[in-house]
Amino acid sequence: MQRTKVKSSHLVSVGYEPTSRKMHIEFHNGAVYEYRNVPEQFHKTLVEADSHGEFFHKNFKPHFNGRKI
Repeated sequence: MQRTKVKSSHLVSVGYEPTSRKMHIEFHNGAVYEYRNVPEQFHKTLVEADSHGEFFHKNFKPHFNGRKI
């Protein structure tokens, strides 16, 4: 999955596969997490957010469980 780099103090890049509804998020510590059953709108909103890290922590993390890959 191709990831797009983002300017964030917490996140490095975000990738999304619409057919499988999987999202990969790379963090500054080098960890990459996979999230499943993510609606495409969540990906779009995260990528377009003024603060990617803030959106992730407030609106994404509470609703989706990730696994380190």
